[in-house]
Amino acid sequence: MHPRPRFRSSSIEYINNGWNLAMVAKIPVNPELLRWAVDRSGLSFSDFKEPVQAWISGDAQPTVRKLEGFARKAMVPFGYLFLASPPQESIGVPDFRTFRDEKRRTFSPNLRDTITDIQRRQAWMRDYLIDAGDEPLPFVGTLNSGQPTKQAAETIRRQLRLSADWQTKQSTWEAALTELRLAMEAVGVFVSMTNQVGLNTRRPLNQEEFRGFVLIDEYAPWVFVNTNDTKSAQMFTLAHEMVHVWVGEPGLFNLEKLEVHSSNVEQFCNRVAAEFLVPADSFTKAWARTGTVEERCTQIARTFKVSPLVAGRRALELDMISSRAFFQFYQEQMENWRVLKDQKKGNSIPVFWQQQRLRLGDRFGYAVAQAYAERKLLPSEALDLTGFKRDTFAKYANNMLRRMREASQ
Repeated sequence: MHPRPRFRSSSIEYINNGWNLAMVAKIPVNPELLRWAVDRSGLSFSDFKEPVQAWISGDAQPTVRKLEGFARKAMVPFGYLFLASPPQESIGVPDFRTFRDEKRRTFSPNLRDTITDIQRRQAWMRDYLIDAGDEPLPFVGTLNSGQPTKQAAETIRRQLRLSADWQTKQSTWEAALTELRLAMEAVGVFVSMTNQVGLNTRRPLNQEEFRGFVLIDEYAPWVFVNTNDTKSAQMFTLAHEMVHVWVGEPGLFNLEKLEVHSSNVEQFCNRVAAEFLVPADSFTKAWARTGTVEERCTQIARTFKVSPLVAGRRALELDMISSRAFFQFYQEQMENWRVLKDQKKGNSIPVFWQQQRLRLGDRFGYAVAQAYAERKLLPSEALDLTGFKRDTFAKYANNMLRRMREASQ
């Protein structure tokens, strides 16, 4: 029988002292990696309590403890800070975003985690539908960029069972957005809309980084809309992503200035989304009314429930205004949007359950609630898929099941 090892208190004290010394020892870090970590986080230098700029300039060096704090705040794996150069990261989704400064082309932790959440839900939903005996959706990937724009828009509108003037019948942008969202879910497209990562209000989604993305699957195509944007802008994002489903092409978008994209698919999706929301014939008649560019675009935006910017872009596409006039109008609209955004800060009153219906989507919510009620989904899986705690999920599931019963009556 071997004797038990005996440790002297002096030995333990030596180990503790050695660890403490290691934590306070200064270590050099590649400045390029520090800049990359800050850019990747979507934060500014002032958001960090650590003197990151001094570390980058070489005026100071971090301790292990401070570098760990920086890594947590930046949401970057600690070991990445010791690489020779920034890693080439991928999100597994084609990136169709346009930036004047390519250094802005990063994938923040908030964006990454949002995509991962949707991918996890989509994988579960696909298996659930296959087990239930559902067939692949017949319209996914049926359009191509060589088809006439008007024909493609009419095809989608018909398959969604929407009339040609569906949006003009809605009293508000909110109502029109809801009408389109529900029409898409009714034919099998999953729609998620939120402005933050899960339930974490401290992790807002940056509208300048991305406005939305699409994940394609023949059973469970999924579109995501970043709601840190105006309702009218969300309308075009949703319509654009809708066209991507019919084309069968996944992607990540920021739709900056609605610029002409180098990708034929993006050009096609922009054209079809514009025709779907603002048909050329109807637009031409509305534009014929007298008024300035701003007055015309504002009135058309109200009629068709799009943003004035989409109306202006439509006028440019139809050769009704010059590029110079459009970009001047664009700058004015962006300034108006910034002022409006600042005025709305802190004034919104969120309705929790409505937010969760939009975040998860009704179609997905019904499936999760039904699977849980039928004991086809473990409690831990349900909480993981929805991000809720146990009591909150129970209320959510009961609410969704009640809605299902009411809808079937």
